Amino acid sequence: MSLLSYVIRRLLQAIPLIILTMVLTFCIIQLAPGDPVSYMMSGAEFAPPGFIEAKRAELGLDQPLPVRLLIYLKNVFTGNFGYSYIQNAPVVDIIYSKIGNTLLLTVTGFLIQVIGGTLLGVVAAWRRNSAIDATVSVTSLFLWSMPYFWMAILSIVIFSFYLHIFPIGGMSTPGVTGFQLYLDTAWHLVLPASVLGLGALGLYSRMTRSSMLEVMHQDYMLTAWAKGLGERAVLLKHALRNALLPLVTLIGLGMGNLFMGAVLVEIVFRWPGMGTLIFDSIISRDYAMVQIVFLILAIIVVLANLAADIAYAVVDPRIRYR
Repeated sequence: MSLLSYVIRRLLQAIPLIILTMVLTFCIIQLAPGDPVSYMMSGAEFAPPGFIEAKRAELGLDQPLPVRLLIYLKNVFTGNFGYSYIQNAPVVDIIYSKIGNTLLLTVTGFLIQVIGGTLLGVVAAWRRNSAIDATVSVTSLFLWSMPYFWMAILSIVIFSFYLHIFPIGGMSTPGVTGFQLYLDTAWHLVLPASVLGLGALGLYSRMTRSSMLEVMHQDYMLTAWAKGLGERAVLLKHALRNALLPLVTLIGLGMGNLFMGAVLVEIVFRWPGMGTLIFDSIISRDYAMVQIVFLILAIIVVLANLAADIAYAVVDPRIRYR
C-alpha cells in the first residue's frame, strides 16, 4: 500500500472517531446543570412571566436531547457552527480571534520541550553515569512530576511578584503599538511558553536518553566506530536518527496533553487563547462555543497522530505501510 493510500484510509477511519467525540461532548454539556438562559438571567431579580421559557424555546433548549443532537450534527456538517448568545457574536469569528494566540503559545512550548528535551537526552546519554547525566536525570524527573498549574503559579510568584522580571499575565501591555507590540508580546510569552515547554521537557529528555543508550549498543554503531568516524558524527548522524523513532510516537501521543496543558497555562496566565475561551464558555454554559472548541481540539489530536505515523517512514525507511 502506498503512503497516499494509507493516509486516505487513516483519514476515513478518523471520521467515526470525530463524530463520536462530537456526540459525547454534546451530551455531556447538555446534561450538565444550568444552561445559557440561566446564566444570562443571573442577577436579574424580576423577569416577565414566561420570558425564560420563551427564551429557551428561541434557543431550541425546549426540544428533547436527541432532537437537539440531530440539529447540532446537521448544522456542523452544513458549515453552521452556531452563534454565541453570551458574547453576541458568531462562534467562528470568536475562535478566529483566539486560535492564533493559542498556536503561538503551543508551538513555542512544543519547540522548547522537544528541542530542549532531545538535546538534554543526547547529552545525558553521551556523558552517561557522570555528574551531568545525574543532573539532567534529576532535573527531568522534577519537571516531569510538576503539574502545569502548580508550575505556572510558582513561576508567577517567583519571577513576577518577587523578582519583577516578567509580567504577571495577559498577552500584551495596554497602549503598546507598532514594533514595540511584538517585543512586548514576546516578553509576555516567556513565562507561559516556558511553563508549557518545561512541563513535558523531562519526558522527552528521559525518552531520548533511554533510546540513545539502546541504539549505541547496536552492531551498526560498533561498525561506525570501527570505521574511524568522529564522535559527533556517530552520535548525531547514526545514533540520534535511529533513536528518534520512539520520540515520533511520543510527539503524536503527546499532542493531547500539550493542548490540555495549554488550557491550564492560559487560565493561570489569562492568556487570551482557546484555553481561556473554553474555560469562560464552560462557566457561562455557552453551549455552541464549548462544542466547537472541543471539536477543533479533537481534529487537531487526530491529525497530529496521523502526522506521527507518516513521520515514521521519513525517520525509518524500513517501515512500509500495508
